[in-house]
Amino acid sequence: MTHPTSPSELATKRRRDAALVLSVRGAAFAYGQTVALAGIDFDVRAGEAIALIGPNGSGKSTLLKGVLGLIPRTAGGVEVLGESPAPAGVIGYVPQADELDPHFPVTLEQVVMMGRYRSIGWLRLPGRRDKTAVHEALRAVGLAHRAKTRFGDLSGGQQQRGLLARALAAGPRLLLLDEPFNGLDQKNRDALITTLNQLKADGVAVLVSTHDLDLARAVCDGVLLLNGGQVAFGPREEVLTLPNVQRAFSEVGVEMDEHTIVVPGHTGH
Repeated sequence: MTHPTSPSELATKRRRDAALVLSVRGAAFAYGQTVALAGIDFDVRAGEAIALIGPNGSGKSTLLKGVLGLIPRTAGGVEVLGESPAPAGVIGYVPQADELDPHFPVTLEQVVMMGRYRSIGWLRLPGRRDKTAVHEALRAVGLAHRAKTRFGDLSGGQQQRGLLARALAAGPRLLLLDEPFNGLDQKNRDALITTLNQLKADGVAVLVSTHDLDLARAVCDGVLLLNGGQVAFGPREEVLTLPNVQRAFSEVGVEMDEHTIVVPGHTGH
């Protein structure tokens, strides 16, 4: 007699059968002669989101930059869609602190169009396809009605969602997010969660650095705990336990409630 399969088991099977987007095997990354992160081994499949969790300086941002090829890999391998380096245009990245000057006289629509420059080039004017991609990216983050608004006049949360739209405009297969919830109010948090879940449904793979357990539970299927190396990796409910989190945050006292990881002096960077 076979037992009925639960919705969660069906979802797990679908993810397991989905295409492999990111594969990291025994990877180490360094700044100059200093190894910042080592022994990293995990996969992310289409439609799957993995949360990176660890203390300040644990290597979360380093891993994201390593996947992007922005810092040297000193060991192991990183493949995106089976290729190394990653094919052009398949990774979208939203950094923790963006270099865009909020006082610069540019509209939200123009900021999002920057995400298309890799495909259209700097000397060619955007075409209908580019404009459609920008509109769809703004719609995906719930800001289509603010397209003509000057970027600096948007709230901090709307600016963050606008930068996500910029990353989405290129049509990435893998999305990297570095602490996307920092400073967001509840309305923008809810909008971001909705957007990320829709992206997953569309088959985008997501790797997100966060210390916010609400985001991890609402969006992420798996968790990678870091502290200069890989502490634990696997399904969210199996990895995100107090003993594992205490191992990752071993240098400081740590508590964990249903919403967040509470660490003295920890800002999530």
